[in-house]
Formats: sequence, structure tokens, C-alpha cells
Amino acid sequence: MMTPPDPTARPVRPDPPPGAPGLATATVDDHGVLTGWSEGARRLLGYRAEEVVGRPAAELRAEPAAGESAEPTAGDSTETAAGDSTETAAGDSGGDTARDSRGDTSSGTAGDTGEGAGPCLAHGPRWSGRIALRHRDGHRLEVELLAHRGPLGDGPAGWLLVSAAPREPQEPVTPADHAFAQCPCVLALFDTELRLARANVDMQAATARSEEQMRGLRLTELVGHGESDRVERAMRQVLESGERLELETHLRGPGERHEHAWSVSLAPLANRTGGLRGVCFAARDTTAEQEARQRLQLLNEAGARLGSHLDLDRIAQELAEVAVPRLADFASVDLLTFLHEGDEPPEGPLRAPVTLRRAAHRSILDGAPEALADVGGLATHPEHSPTAACLLKGRAARHQVTPSLLASWEAKDPGRAARIREHGVHSVIVTPMRARGVILGTALFARHRTPAPFTDDDTLLAEELTARAAVCVDNTRRYLRERGTAEALQRSLLPQRLPELTALEMASRYLPSGAWAGVGGDWFDAIQLSGARAAVVVGDVVGRGIHAAATMGRLRTAVRTLADIDLPPGELLTHLDDMVTRLYSDEKPERLWAFGATCLYVVYDPVSRRCSIAAAGHPAPLVISPEGTADVLGPPIGPPLGLGELPFEIMETELPEGSLLALYTNGLINGREREIGDGLETLRDVLSRPAPSLDALCDDVLRALPPAHPEDDIALLLARTRALHSDRVATWDIPADAPAVAGARRSTTEQLIDWGLEETVFTTELIVSELVTNAIRYGRPPIRLRLIRDRDLICEVSDASSTAPHMRRARVFDEGGRGLMLVAQMATRWGTRQSTDGKTIWVEQDVSTG
Repeated sequence: MMTPPDPTARPVRPDPPPGAPGLATATVDDHGVLTGWSEGARRLLGYRAEEVVGRPAAELRAEPAAGESAEPTAGDSTETAAGDSTETAAGDSGGDTARDSRGDTSSGTAGDTGEGAGPCLAHGPRWSGRIALRHRDGHRLEVELLAHRGPLGDGPAGWLLVSAAPREPQEPVTPADHAFAQCPCVLALFDTELRLARANVDMQAATARSEEQMRGLRLTELVGHGESDRVERAMRQVLESGERLELETHLRGPGERHEHAWSVSLAPLANRTGGLRGVCFAARDTTAEQEARQRLQLLNEAGARLGSHLDLDRIAQELAEVAVPRLADFASVDLLTFLHEGDEPPEGPLRAPVTLRRAAHRSILDGAPEALADVGGLATHPEHSPTAACLLKGRAARHQVTPSLLASWEAKDPGRAARIREHGVHSVIVTPMRARGVILGTALFARHRTPAPFTDDDTLLAEELTARAAVCVDNTRRYLRERGTAEALQRSLLPQRLPELTALEMASRYLPSGAWAGVGGDWFDAIQLSGARAAVVVGDVVGRGIHAAATMGRLRTAVRTLADIDLPPGELLTHLDDMVTRLYSDEKPERLWAFGATCLYVVYDPVSRRCSIAAAGHPAPLVISPEGTADVLGPPIGPPLGLGELPFEIMETELPEGSLLALYTNGLINGREREIGDGLETLRDVLSRPAPSLDALCDDVLRALPPAHPEDDIALLLARTRALHSDRVATWDIPADAPAVAGARRSTTEQLIDWGLEETVFTTELIVSELVTNAIRYGRPPIRLRLIRDRDLICEVSDASSTAPHMRRARVFDEGGRGLMLVAQMATRWGTRQSTDGKTIWVEQDVSTG
């Protein structure tokens, strides 16, 4: 029984709790002490605020009548998390118990004083039911009580207790009342104080309370604070502006574990004279629509993320990250081993057991403790396992982990079953990854912290996510296969090592582009020419993939063939241009404009130290003098190959011994991350620095210029010039008379003895005699004989005639026709080269054993 107040005590003037006239409200803190008392509560129980505020709420409870239980009767379903059994509230004694709608019981929370915190409200956010209270004059009252937990004004959290106003007699029901009650949406009318006046059937179902129980309550008193505060502010805005308002919100009804999404429409209610009488509240549950939008957003996000990579493990990781936590608490992606090994898919149907490689996994728990296999590890799945069954059947499977199912798994695979039991996994989806008829692996999704099991919609979503990932994995598989083929072809077509040349000291580097770009058609080569000369070439084919690599191989072969007949650089590029034009016009004549190639061809003569250059749409080479000055050798750059336009001009210059030539493709100096011209300046700077070797200088260039994953292939060829001095070259002018042949033989013999090549005298005399005789007989003066002491012994005879000799098979009684046949048999190689003032016949002999 509440004790009478002390007349000498100072009056308490607390802020009254929210409430309308006739509505009894009070606030109670977590210790069961009253902190607020409304005027409606005074009229209901007769106590003034200063008489009850600060006292335990339990003192207002009436003693149970004879034969009556001490527990209050729960009129509403309690709201607890899975595994909780009861919810206690302010106003009950410490020994009382409360029974929720399932029949579970628990003791009330006593607080610091040992008195109860109330009926069934300690753990939940809401409680409702009937309770017996004692009026100030001593008579007993049965009241219906609604309680919400939340912040009490600006103070700490507590409880708001609400008792509805007495019901007034209702008017007879009209057809309009039936229409209002059966409107197919949540519909309610609130007065100007935002108190509920009417509610239809759907509103009553949403709040789990009858219209009689709700009348006179505000929205915050019906569903608690939070989003309802925002809705009430919007309702007040409608009253003030007189305009309609739409908003989206999330509210959780009584007894529900999850919030629902609602589309709320608010409209002002006006009487005939235009005065506002309240607000019409209409709401539609859009949870299903929102979930569908979320699934669509998830699929869109997955499509964007999965399709942005050409890496198997990265795609698998993106799938796991997209799924967790929005679909599952744990996800893993396992791929068949042939994908990472670069093999073709296995023929025929899969057979158990199936070995898979863990490509990725993700969990809401740190470290993914649910995973049995580490990323990159192999796991074998027997036929009875969910993963193997999914692969063998080729369709997704959803499992609810019941005790009986878990027991069967424990008998067959105790390790996996123990991990499932340890982490409380209760729902699993396993989906096969298959694209274009090829089985690629599986994706597994599991829930252990999310209480709701997977649904049919979740299974469809998991299948769609996995299908999109499978297409990306298969695209990557196909791309990697083509790229591997192109790289193998490219490696076979590029020089395996540069030749040892007298004229040039060389070093090279080739850097393929990043995985996204694909194999390009960049190439380089170095060719030994006659007369100890050397040719270096670098080129770039438009396009990527196997086609570009094959075209590059054709061009390299063509350049070697044309170089073998000693064509000048400009003429060589003209022939190459014709070949490219025919090549592309035969294959894709309607797309000729989209194809082409660039090429730079350089010939260096170590005897004269002359350098001849021609370019077809290719960057000009850099030359670094022995003093370290870097300049661009600027030949007139012609159009790219394949356009069939103007002839290619030649630039000739003399290079000092020790000069450095740098030939490269544009991937070295161009890129998105640098301004135009910056790459060339950086290349100049690096090449001007001293380096212990050309190989070290190549490494310096690649460290300074290209990014980690270049967008284009990079070819770099460095060549340092050497010179053959006069002590290794002998030249004689030969008169156009037959007796001059003997003098040429004597001069040759003397020079060979001077060089220490006595063992080659006989053979060389025969070669010189034949070549000089032919020049006198069939050529035109001036005639010149030159011997070059290189790795091989080179003999050259030049004349002013452009007519090239031809080797033929002489008949028995022919007097001539055997000379070149004998020369070819005695020489390592021989040939003819044309020049602007005639031709040169050259013969090489191997003198390495001498």
C-alpha cells in the first residue's frame, strides 16, 4: 500500500510524461522508481505527481484477490531475441514471475533495492497486458497497460507506461466504416494532437492490438521511439503545412524479430469549413519490394565487381566479398584444379571423389574459422558430401542442418561435421559453377549468426551470383589459354639470344604488357650482314593476341629475308610495306584501315662507321655519344606499314666508335601516368648516366620508366658501336685488264701472311682470282678488291655494273660456268649486294681454327 506523503517534504515538480487528457502515462527508470506522472494518471489513481514521483512503482500494485494469480496477464506477444526466454518490466516485485505468450517464465529483475523492475520488461523493448492497481482511496482497478523502453527525454533510458482512456459508446457502423476497416493497406486517423482516433483491420494486425486498445495513443506509444519519432514529426509538418507528405521508414511490429519497410503517405483531414481535424495515416508494407531491390542491387554490384578482373582468385574473392554479409555469414569458392594448372577441362562427367582448390573464402568472423581449407589448399570431397553431390548432379542444393542430418554427416565426415557443430551452422547452400557447359567448381554459402534460414529466394540469388562468377571465371580461363598460346608463339618468334657481332655490342629487354592488355606484337632483332656490317630492327604490330604475335613472326621472317639480300633500309621498308598491305587485304579487306605495323631499320658499317636509318611510323632512335650526350637521330619518319603510301627515305650519319644506339617501342615512353614527352626525357637522362654494362643499363631503364603492369608491350634494344681499324682492312683498286688478276693474287697472299693466315692462302687466291676475273670480264670499272679480317675472312670485289652473277651448272664440254660453283664450295657463305654505284660480290671463309 502506498504510504501517505510527508506534509513537511518539499513538493516534487517533475516534467509530466507525454499524454492527453484522459490518458494515464507514467515513466519508470531501470530501478523501478517512478520519474514522471501525468494528469491522466492522477485522475486514474488519485495520486498527485509529488506524492508518487521518486517512489517505487511496485507500491502501486494491488494485492491479488482470493484465488487470483499474482502474475499479470500478458495481452501482447513479447519480443525477444532467439534464445531469450522472458522480458521483465518496471512495476513488479522481485519475487514475481511473468509468463510470455509461449508459456516461458523468468524472474523479474530486482535492481539495486531488491525490488522488481516490473512485469516482463527487463530484456525486451515492449510489453502489454492487464495489471491490478490500487486507487488512492483504496479500491482496486484492473487497467490495460502498454510499456515501451527508450530514452526518457534528455535523461537515461527507462520505461514509458501508458493506460488507454476510458472507451466511449460507439456510433452505429455504416458502409463507410466497413470500407475504412477493410481498406487493403494500413490505415489510421489521428487527431490534431496526433492521438489515434480510428484504425482499420490492417493497422490492428500490424500493431497486434485492437482499435479499442489503441484509441487515444500516439504512434510512439504504439510502436516505441526511433523511426516513429520521425513519422510523428512528419505528421506534425502535415498539420502545420496542410500538404501531403510521402516518406519511407522501417518499423518493427510487436512479436517480430525483424523490421519491415513501409511506404507511408500522410494527408491532412479537413472539415467542411476547411479546418484541420487531423491526419490520415496510410502505410504499405514494401519489405518484399525492398528485398527484391536489394537483391537486384547485389546482382548489379556483383556484375560490376566480378567482370572487372581477369584473375581467377580475384574473381573468387569478389564473389565471397559480395555474398558476405549481405547473403551469408560465410562463403567459400572452390575451383577444379585444371584451371590454375592451365590444362583443358576434364573429358566426360566428373567422378567422385572430387579434388578442389580453395580459391577464396570470407566470413563475418575474423580469420574465417569456419573454413576447413586454407586459400590455395586442396581438399578432396567424397561422393556423399554436399559439395561433391552438387557437382555430380549439376544443380544447387539447400540444406537445413537438422540434428538428424548433422548426425549422418558426422558418420561420414566427422571433421567437417565437427566444424559445423562448433560454429552453429544451421543453413547451407551449395551451388555449382558452370559456364558454357564446363564445370569449373562450387560456391558454398552458410549462415550461423543470422537466425533466419535460407529461403527459395536466397537460393535463386546464390545461383545467379555463382552463374555470373562462373562466366567471368570461364572468360578468364579462355583468355589465359589464348594469352599463354600467344606468349609461347611470341617467345618462339623472338630471338632467344642476340648474335655475337663484330660491329655492335648489344643488350635487350622484352617486357610483356599486363594481363588486361594481352600479348602484343612488339619485336626486335639483330642481323649479321655482309662486310662485317650489322642491322638492328625493332617493330610493333597493331593489335593483340595470337593474330598480332603471328603477324610479328611473319614480319620478322620477312625482314631477315630482305636483309639477307642486302637491301638498303628504305628499300627494305618499301618491300615490307607491300607485304603488310597484301597480308591484311587478303585476310580482312574491309578493315584494312584498322591494321598496320611500325618498323625501324638501322644498318651500321664498322669499317666506315656509317649508319643508315629508315623508319615506318616508328619512334626515332636515341644516340648517346661517348661523352654522354643524348640526341634523337631524326630520320624522315614515313607512314606505318600497310598504308602503301610514299617511299621511305634514308638518313645516313657517321657515328664515333663507342656511340650507343637505343631502339625501343612506344610502350616504353608512353603511358597514362605521364605527360607526353616526359618518358623520352627520362629515357635520355637514364641513358646518359654511366653504367657498368649494357645489361645493367637496360635494367636501369626498366626501373625508371614503365609501371609495374604496363599497358603495352615494351621492347628495348641497346647497341654500342665498334670500329674495324685499318690494320684489319686492306683495299686495292684493280685495273680492268686480265694481267691484273695475278697482281691481285700477289697482294692477297702478302696480306694474308701479314695477318698470320698462311693456311688460307691457297683457297683465298682461288676465290680472288675467280671474282676479279668475272669483274674484269663482265663488269665495268672501277674495280676494287677488299679483304676484311673479322671473325671470318671476308673477300669483296666491287665494280660499277649492277648486273648480278648467277651460279649455274656447267656441262661437260663448257669452258666456263664453274667458277662460282667452286667459290660456293670453298666459302662459308657468299652473296651479292647492290649499291647506288654498282654491286659487290662477297665471300666469307671460316678462319676460327687458324
